[in-house]
This record gives sequence, structure tokens and C-alpha cells, in this order.
Amino acid sequence: MADLDTREWLLTNGLGSFASGTVSDVRTRTYHGWLFAATNPPSGRTLLLSHLEASLEVSGKVVALGTNFWGNGKIEPIGYQLLHSFDVNPVPKWIWGEDTWQLSRQLVMPYGLEESREWRAKEQGSRRELKSTLSFAPPPLHPSARFCHRILIQYRYDGTDIGILRLRLLIGDRDFHHQQAASPGLQFSQMLGEQQVCLQAIISGHFGTPWHLRWTQGEYQPDAVWYWNYELPEETQRGLGDREDLYSPGYLTVALRPGDTVTLEARIGFPDTQQSILTSETFAAAVKADQERLCQIFGWNQGGTEELAAPSEDKGQWETRGTLWRLEAIGASDKEDKENNQYPIPNPQSLIWQQLLKASDRFIVYRASITGPTVIAGYHWFNDWGRDTLIALPGLTLVPQRFDLAKGLLQTFGRYCRQGLIPNAFPDADGEPFYNSIDAALWWIESLGLYLEATQDWQFLAEQFPVVQQIHKAFIGGTRFNIQVDATDGLVGWDASGVALTWMDAVVGGQPITPRRGKPVEINALWYSTLCWMSQWAEQLSKLKLGDPVRLTKQAQRYAQQAQQVTVSLQKFWNPQLNYFYDSIEPDDRRNSQIRPNAVLALSLYHCGFGQQQGCAILDLATKHLLTPYGLRSLDPSDPEYIGKYMGNLEERDRAYHQGSVWCWLIGPFIRAWQRFYPKQPLPFNWQPLLVHLLSDGCLGSISEIFDGDAPHAPKGAVAQAWSVAEVIRHMK
Repeated sequence: MADLDTREWLLTNGLGSFASGTVSDVRTRTYHGWLFAATNPPSGRTLLLSHLEASLEVSGKVVALGTNFWGNGKIEPIGYQLLHSFDVNPVPKWIWGEDTWQLSRQLVMPYGLEESREWRAKEQGSRRELKSTLSFAPPPLHPSARFCHRILIQYRYDGTDIGILRLRLLIGDRDFHHQQAASPGLQFSQMLGEQQVCLQAIISGHFGTPWHLRWTQGEYQPDAVWYWNYELPEETQRGLGDREDLYSPGYLTVALRPGDTVTLEARIGFPDTQQSILTSETFAAAVKADQERLCQIFGWNQGGTEELAAPSEDKGQWETRGTLWRLEAIGASDKEDKENNQYPIPNPQSLIWQQLLKASDRFIVYRASITGPTVIAGYHWFNDWGRDTLIALPGLTLVPQRFDLAKGLLQTFGRYCRQGLIPNAFPDADGEPFYNSIDAALWWIESLGLYLEATQDWQFLAEQFPVVQQIHKAFIGGTRFNIQVDATDGLVGWDASGVALTWMDAVVGGQPITPRRGKPVEINALWYSTLCWMSQWAEQLSKLKLGDPVRLTKQAQRYAQQAQQVTVSLQKFWNPQLNYFYDSIEPDDRRNSQIRPNAVLALSLYHCGFGQQQGCAILDLATKHLLTPYGLRSLDPSDPEYIGKYMGNLEERDRAYHQGSVWCWLIGPFIRAWQRFYPKQPLPFNWQPLLVHLLSDGCLGSISEIFDGDAPHAPKGAVAQAWSVAEVIRHMK
């Protein structure tokens, strides 16, 4: 592997903690390190262990295995030139070597939330269904008994002579968004015990997060030293802080005979006498436990969980244990398929399907402040967001039949409904959630509807129907940000300055880049679907006598009448000059005629208020101007405001965010709309490039947030995004 490969890997623990780095083992981001511990799950993410800088002495020759970028422009050492292979499955594994020796390293981040599983198998015809119930109970008085943030590292040596492995600790104590700088006010204490060392930062007289490192064999030597001026080139490109200082309290020396291993564990908190003994088998047990957890959640057979291995030089080929899979079989594999534009969907039992589900599980986390489940919007830098969670919910939970998780997420967000709005984000500690979204409440109802269609859980509907009615009442009567239904046409509008309430929410200097004030098209499509759901639900509750039947019947009729009014008014969005929808109707009644994907969103909901002719016309134009191999552009390239590359500093990137960047999650709405309006026509989308990206580009085993609008559509933004993965899952079954 002579080239310095900066593709990325990611490990998570279900609490917000993560580990991440690159194939070449060089750190390129502020977010690269081996233990970012979520001290207040899933927030408070703090870098504790950056990495172990390794060197190996064999037959009197010392070779450095690490690779670092430095602020002076140098790359040293150059251990990546000795790197023979990298494999991301089942856990990240590197192998370095020369003629007479080989050293491997593996990392695993064990699941950190104690969980109770209830399993039940139920015959349904000839199919056997396996369900998982995850218990998200409130944390106990001693969080350490509930939460466990740790990472396991294992080295294995093979060679003709004894090898001397030296591992130098590089550590920190800083917020995951920021870089660490050496200063007199930042010190680290260390307390050495038997085969372990306890470490804690002292920051201007205040104690940082305590943690400890333990190992199965070796001699530790305290040797405090600062390493200054690491360079983080990805941050340079993003116009952010790009220099880091790391502290080394000492190093571990291990003599390894051929076939020997040394296992290390970094764990948050002080050493605990109740901890299990660390052995060479601990690592394998942790890997097995995680595989068993995934098998139980998704109903896989133990014997059928072969993992995709690292790609060969031909990235179209991936090897499994004894099986060769070709990506060509996933997309257009022959001339006839290409000519007919027919792209077969992968077998749901394929290893790619399992890889997608494994990727989806990384986003499911426990939030301590609400004592319930939530969804990390994306790694590395996002927290949980209401809109993202609700859009991703069907793919993350309903398709893989994680119904109890879906129910828990809906309960969580429904419980925090205020003035008819669903939170778009939760605070890290006690405090009021953020309600800066017009559509989160409507997406909550849409996702609730999809959950009910999948489960027929009418008792849950009866419990949540007051929240549904609260949302309806607030939108009719008016709520924050001047969100209110226009009595003259029944459409939803809003009017507030300095905020962006739809999913196109970038704001620069207090000014939204895509303001969309007034009546956005997809918001009113959601409002129509909401009214249809409400009419349907009121009638269903009346039939089941889960409430006052007479009152519910009248409500069902009223909601249906409102939906009918909205159906007529939705025609205000039709632009006959373009045969497309206006993106929004502004407060002064001007129309925005930009070609954006929100028109496709409006066609994709469970209840659609638009006719066949309009739907086909919109999809034809969207296919021509917005569709790419990775999703839909956020703006037509011929538009004067189009920006084809997402690059530059924070302001420049925010200006490009919704002005042309390709959003992968939008491929889901496009497919749903296509299947509705062109049910007999082949989908004009080739899955192959997106699946190549999943397996061998960006963050290996996940899907990026966005891509450049211009070809070749380089992946940008968060390297692993929940709704990107979720929407692919939703249409790969």
C-alpha cells in the first residue's frame, strides 16, 4: 500500500462515543482518534486516547509503523509504506510487514449500553419472525454501572525472531470539535498500577475526565513529553483550525515471540476492582459479542454473517470468506441491462444488505437527558436532530423490523411536543429543546403513520392521538415563527426573519441562504398528508371505540374536508411554464420558480395530493436536471445561484450546502415518487456507483451526507449520515 490512503473507518458504541481514523493510519481530521468518549451520552464527546505510536525492533533494526502529518509539511514516520493490507470487517485491521516479520493491529469498540432483550419467535405462515426489544430504561444512580466507554486494541506478531514492540501513548482531554494546544495550564497526572495506568487532565486547576489504560503484558515506562504541531489537512481544506499538540505520558514495551499477542483496553473512569480480567481472549470475545448483538437485532443466522473484506486493486471486487462478490452484479452488469436501463436491486439477504444494516446501527444511541433512544444525524460532528431522525426512522427501524425502537423514538419526540412543534434538537443537559423547525412535527406524523401501517398498533395511536391533535390545533391557530394555516386556502405558511425552518436550513451572518419564507411546497404536501392521516385515524379509533365514537367520526369528517380544500389549493404551486412546482409561495404571494428537489419530496409522501400528469412532468424534469448517481442535486445546474462544488471555509461551504450539492437521502423520495407515477417504467437510476461508495469510498461501510453537484460528485460533508443510509435501506429490500 505505497499510496497514502485517507479513506476512513468508524467505530461507535451506542452512546455517542466513537473511534475513527484512516486506512493509512494517519490522522487527517480533528475527529480522528481512538477514544472520543460521550461523557453525557450522546454529547460531551471528549478525545482521551488519540492513538498509540508503534515501533518494532527486530534483529536490532527498529522500524516506525506510524504515519503523521506535521505543520512543517513533512510526513514522518512513513509507516504506511510498510502497510500490506487493511480490512474494515468485522473490525478495522492493519497488517504491516517485511520479509522476516509481520505485525497486525485490530480495534473494537464494545457496545456501551447495557440492554435487556426479549426474544420471541412467532410463526407467520411459512415465515419465522424474530423481534428484538431494546430496553432504554433511565440510568441508575451510578452511571458507570450503566454506561461503559472503552476501546480494545490487539497486536499480533509473527516472525522468525523475537520482536520488541514499543507503544507510545498520545493522549488529550478536549472537546471533539476543537484542537488541543500545549500550555502551562494543561497538565496530565498519571498513576501507575499493576499492568495499568490511570490518567487525568488538570486544566487550569480543574480536573478533566479520568480514564485508564491496561494491558495483558509488557513494561510501562513513564516518559512525559509533548508532541507539537500535528497537521490536520482535512481541516485545512475546510478552513478550520488544523494544528494539534498531543501529550505522551509514557510508553509500553512488549517482547513478543512469534504468534504472541498483546491486548490493551482504554476505558473511561477510574480502575474498578470489579472489572473482568483482561486477557488475550478478551478482544475476540468483544468482537463475537458485537456480531451476536447484530445477529439478534436483525435476525441473521450466525453462520450467515460473512463480512465484506477490503477491496483488491480492482475496487469492483470484494472478497468474503470463500466467496467472491462482484459489484457489477448489483448494478448494470451487461449490455442488455444498460440499453434497457434496468438495474436490478440486490438480494435482501446479500452481504451488502447486511453491511447497510450494520451501518444503520451506528446511528442508534441512547440520550441520557431524555432517558430514551435517539439518532445521531451523522459522524463525525453532528448530534441528534429531530427532522433527520424522523426522516430516517422508516429505513432505520421499520424496514429491519425494529418496531420497539421505532416506537421509542416516536414516544420520545412526541413527549416533547410544545405549542404543536416537535423538537429539532435536544440540549446536552437540562434545558428546553430547540423548536426551530416547521416540518419536524409533520414528519413525526408521517413517520407515525408509517409505523402504524407496519404494526397496526392502534393502542399506541390512541396514546399519541392527543399529540397529533395538538399539532393540528397549533398549525390552525398559529404558533411560533408565525407558523399558521392560511384560512383563505388552507395552506401552511410561516414568516420570521433570520431563521430557516425547512430542511434547507443554512444560515450565514444571520441570513438564511435559502429563506423559503411563506408556503414551501413540501411543507404543504406534508400538511395534506397529515390531514389525510388524521381523518383515517379518527375513523379507525371510532371503529375500535378507542375514544368517543361520535366525536371521532365528526373529527374525521372535518379533517377530510380540510384535506379536500388543501388538494385544491396545492394547485397554486403548479408552474405551467416549466411544468414543475414552484418551490415556495412567498408572503407577498410571489412565486419562487427555482428547480429544486422539494417538488419531488412533495410527490413522495404516503398521501399525495397531486395528479398523474403533474407527477410525471415533475419527475421528467427532476431526472434531467437534478438526478445524479448519488442522489438529487439541491438546485438545477443552470440556475444562476448554482454552486457545483462544496468546498472552502465554513461560510463558503454553507453557501453551497443547498445550492447545488447532491443530497443522498433524496434518492429515497425520488424512488417512491417514481414508483407511484411510473409504476411500470424501469427506475432511471443505477445503484452501482452508490454501492461502490458504500463499500470502498469515503467512510468504508457507510454513506456520506452530500456529494458535489458537479461530476465526478466527490463525497463531502459528514462521512457517515443517518438518513443517507436509511433511505438506501428503504429501497434495497
